[in-house]
Amino acid sequence: MIDEMTKSGHAIELEHRYGAFNYKPLPVVLERGEGVFLWDVDGKRYFDFLSAYSAVNQGHCHPKIIQALKDQAEVLTLTSRAFHNNVLGEYEEYICSYFGYDRVLPMNSGVEGGETAVKLARRWGYEIKGIPANQAKIVFVEGNFWGRTLGAISSSTDPDSTINFGPFMPGYEIIPYNDLSALEKACSDPNVAGFMFEPIQGEAGVVMPDEGYLTGVRRICSANKVLMIADEVQTGIARTGKLLACDWEGVKPDILILGKALSGGVLPVSAVLSSNEVMLSLKPGQHGSTFGGNPLACKVAMAALEVVKEEKLAENAERLGKIFREQMLALVERYEMVKLVRGRGLLNAIVINPFGDGKTAKDVCLALMKNGLLAKQTHEHIIRFAPPLVITEEQVLECCGIIERTIGELSE
Repeated sequence: MIDEMTKSGHAIELEHRYGAFNYKPLPVVLERGEGVFLWDVDGKRYFDFLSAYSAVNQGHCHPKIIQALKDQAEVLTLTSRAFHNNVLGEYEEYICSYFGYDRVLPMNSGVEGGETAVKLARRWGYEIKGIPANQAKIVFVEGNFWGRTLGAISSSTDPDSTINFGPFMPGYEIIPYNDLSALEKACSDPNVAGFMFEPIQGEAGVVMPDEGYLTGVRRICSANKVLMIADEVQTGIARTGKLLACDWEGVKPDILILGKALSGGVLPVSAVLSSNEVMLSLKPGQHGSTFGGNPLACKVAMAALEVVKEEKLAENAERLGKIFREQMLALVERYEMVKLVRGRGLLNAIVINPFGDGKTAKDVCLALMKNGLLAKQTHEHIIRFAPPLVITEEQVLECCGIIERTIGELSE
């Protein structure tokens, strides 16, 4: 038996020995989660301020979601789409009503949702808009992140995602984020079928567009018969203080991509929602997934969405996000290390000034880990803070204290 004191090191060593080096996690080995907390193999408790990149909005192992998983897992988990099952239609009706769309195409991961949206836009472009064969274009923005498939990295401006992985997908055009003039120019091309973007760029470091950007995107897309495609895999499902980040400006995308918290972090579930016009351009055999729309995923997703409404998680995120940012903004005044605070709801980031001794945001995250809070840097000098939306005001203030104490220790 492995000695209790070496559990963590043994687990990390196994990953190093047998796994691919495609991630560089913090040196903590987690074995249990509940609500806003995680515990490592040595029993130390941490506040989770990453929420599995916003997949765990409802908190770890939410009892209602876990019960839905257990109940369905004992009956039927997978049939494939070769046959009907008794849960898929119920789920499709539920999620379409929940978000106000005609139809849904269920997938598994967020990146599959993005790939599905691109395919839908191209298909619609040929079938409905009348774009000549193989000439359709999809417009993306700099700094976007929606996964690491070849289709996704073809739209990336991050060298880590692209170097030595080409050739890339044709028919992609990349413009600056938060630039309506550039979008207007791009959409004037009659071969543009869709514009895909994040309402707030998560992986880029919680980058916020100007007020009115979403409204402008909607106007430009409508005027040029271009599909507005909102990637809300990370910003959706109450994370920013509204059900969707697009709700902050009251705009409705033509195609909505959801994932992550759609299952409360229990298993991979994603969804692409759109209109009859867009969705019915697809015919049998033209797109699919063995696991997409499986009964287990459908039951879990419905339970996860019920929790969001029943526990008023969007309202909680909006209220507590303001408190969190107020506390963080105070650190800008007190510590030279903290340069900038930005965010919406409980999706926030702080930008730190580069350390004179070469330390980066990762060093801050390592220090936070020692003090009982788990967060992850994105880029060299940005730390994203995104706790489960079930967090309480008392817990938020306690975590702000941990962050301030850590910044103070590093500033000495």
